Amino acid sequence: MKIFNFHLMPYADADLDAIHRNGTAWVTFSNSEYDPKKGAELYHRYLDELEYADSLGFDGVVLNEHHQNAYGIMPAPGILAGALARSIKNGKLAILGRALPLVQNPLAVAEEYAMLDNLTRGRFIAGFVRGIGAEYHSSGINPVDSQARFDEAHEIIIKAWTQPGPFRFAGRHFEINYANPWPRPYQAPHPPIWIPSQGSTSTIKWAAKMRYTYCQTLSPIALVARVFQQYREEAEKNGYTATPEQLAWSNSIYIAETDAKALREAKPHLEAYANRLLGMPIEMLLPPGYSSVESIKKIAAAKIQSSGKIQTAEDLIKLGVVMIGSPNTVREKLAEYQDMAGFGTSLTKTQFGTLPADMTRANIQAVAQEILPHFRDRMPANAPKAAAPAA
Repeated sequence: MKIFNFHLMPYADADLDAIHRNGTAWVTFSNSEYDPKKGAELYHRYLDELEYADSLGFDGVVLNEHHQNAYGIMPAPGILAGALARSIKNGKLAILGRALPLVQNPLAVAEEYAMLDNLTRGRFIAGFVRGIGAEYHSSGINPVDSQARFDEAHEIIIKAWTQPGPFRFAGRHFEINYANPWPRPYQAPHPPIWIPSQGSTSTIKWAAKMRYTYCQTLSPIALVARVFQQYREEAEKNGYTATPEQLAWSNSIYIAETDAKALREAKPHLEAYANRLLGMPIEMLLPPGYSSVESIKKIAAAKIQSSGKIQTAEDLIKLGVVMIGSPNTVREKLAEYQDMAGFGTSLTKTQFGTLPADMTRANIQAVAQEILPHFRDRMPANAPKAAAPAA
């Protein structure tokens, strides 16, 4: 198993009561609540944590993109990736991922990702997403156009990486007379492409067709297993057998000496994450026109707060959304979940919610020492041995 350190970079100094009064930390939570001095310290702290994870042997570090919220202060992940491109010495560097429908010129993403691939000398992973519904409220992009803009942007980027320029692209949403980006990617034909999703049926089908790595966002493990099985079935329809390397699960881990201590320490920070930083009204998450009815039902079921009920740390552990406990407990759960769902990559958050720096650093070290060595060569039970050709 590959284990990446995935950082959401929350605004951990947020006033949780103010979020509660506003009803969400997304879109409408006023930026007057952001203190630039505290935010600056958080950015440096979080970059230090990712560099620390790399030094301890994680297979890679992961950034993502969200806008106008306290949940994750990474509206421009390429800036942070650029800061890490020379300091991450051992593992890979991933952005999961740029929200393609929100960009005005997809060539900007092609150029940015190619630069990062050059800077890391081929250790970069390119993530593409449509962006969750809240991003469309923030950007003013019509969610009805989301899928079409994504498809066009993806086509432009892949052509820009693989087809000699200059060439012309004329689509419904993007028109480019001279597509000829410099630099070209370091990896041939381009960096590995990973596709995160909340469980959209159309995304699963498309990712399997393209043979891209599919990443399931934070969800109960039973749903993760069903989604990954759907990917494998779609792969068979497309004439190949999907392997664990094509499946990645986003989760959170917290380790302490005993189960009781781990729960006691993680509980307030995990619950702040689940009930304050993550929550949003369903109409903000899924604006009209964003997804099919089938996908909306699946995404709503995947959300750990979809019912509006306050989620306790105990609830999240029981659902298999997170793994909290002693080293032995976490090892047992991670092995059980890997066998259950068949994934080959764990996108593990060692910081979540309001978890402070000292506890995060201790947790990174604990995962590196107690988990990584035990899973380095582990594969899911009954995993296919032959790797599928990946795009």
